Parts: sequence; C-alpha cells; structure tokens
Amino acid sequence: MNSLSKCKILLVEDNRDIAGILFDYFEALDVELDYADNGVLGLELATNNDFDAIILDLMLPRMDGFEVCKRLREAGNTTPVLMLTALSDRGDTLSGFECGADDYLTKPFDIDIVEVRLLALIRRYRGQLATSTIVVGDLEIDTKARTASRQGQRLALNPTTYKILNVLATASPDLVTRDQLTDAIWGDAPPNNDVLRSHIYQLRNQLDKPFATPLLITVPKVGFRLDTPK
Repeated sequence: MNSLSKCKILLVEDNRDIAGILFDYFEALDVELDYADNGVLGLELATNNDFDAIILDLMLPRMDGFEVCKRLREAGNTTPVLMLTALSDRGDTLSGFECGADDYLTKPFDIDIVEVRLLALIRRYRGQLATSTIVVGDLEIDTKARTASRQGQRLALNPTTYKILNVLATASPDLVTRDQLTDAIWGDAPPNNDVLRSHIYQLRNQLDKPFATPLLITVPKVGFRLDTPK
C-alpha cells in the first residue's frame, strides 16, 4: 500500500473552508470521503459504516471530538483516528490520546503531513503478522482479527495500543526498549515521549488494572516487557 487511493475516510470537521481543502486534495488522490459537520453525525456515520480512517476535529458542535472518540472506543470501534485541533495545549494533546486517538495534528497543518500520517495509520491498522495467535501467560492475541483477551475477557484496544501489545507479546519475555517500541509503532515520524507514555497508560488500564497480577512490566529508563505471572 503506497498511497491512499481507494481508501474510505470519514472527515468530521465543522470548518467548511478546511473541509473543502481536504476534499479537493484527497479526491485528487482517488480517496472516497464521507463528511460530517458535527460530532453527533460524525459518531453516527463512524458507527454505521466501515472506514479506513477518521479525521476528527476536536472543537465540534453538538458533541466534541473527545467524546466522539471515547464513545467509538467504548463501542469497540478500532478505526484509526487522526485528531485535528486549533488547540496546542499539552493537556489537550494527552487528553486526545487518552480518549483513544491514534495521532494528533494542530492547525494550521501541512496537508502533505496529513496524508503521510493517515497512510501510516492505515498501514498499521491493516498490517498482519504471519502467525495468527500469540499467547503470553493468560493473554491471547488473535492477529488476524486484531483482538486481544486476558482470562477470556476482551480488551478494549485502539489500533496503537493493540500494536504496542503485539510488539511486546512477540518479543516476550525479552525487553523492548523505548526506542525500539517507538520505531516499531511510528517509524520515521516519532512523537514525543508523552505520547508513548499516554498509550502505555491506556494499555495498562486494559491489560493489568482489571486483573490480580500485572503482565506489563516497566524497566525504568530502559523500556517494557511482558512477564507471565509466577
């Protein structure tokens, strides 16, 4: 997959000028775009249709982007979400990731960067490993379905937290350094450390918090590993 051609993308953006620019650009790339100008309609379209990715504005009428993303993830929707916002506050960025966004761009943005980020998200989302099942202790990952469960309980993972878990499980019981993990997830466009930390926090809430024994082990200043309960 070298381009976004034939991809189906949902754009949720209330600024018609920005929406028009994105439509013109992506339609020239043979991308199928669907559009919503408010959060309620965006949530409805994302819930009832299959998309390769969602471009989601943060400040929306009727329902903001945080809530839209949160509800999608709670419903088990794992479609990659690229969040756009005029806000550049660090807290807003982290909140976006905590509610399930996979990547984040602030306005004004370079439209070429939007294309590259979307392509990276979709590649990760579609990526498949040769093996269909990875088992680490009481954790089981179905790489074909891109799902994970522990003690039979399904984990609510977004595409990025799923990928992190997959990388750690594939390497287990070996350690994965922060640099190795960042390179595996984001390649040549790594975010800052706060983004990785936020995704690890989300993963730990799903993987360990509901269970008596943790699997995700942090090795301070080095990286992470999955360790089966003794």
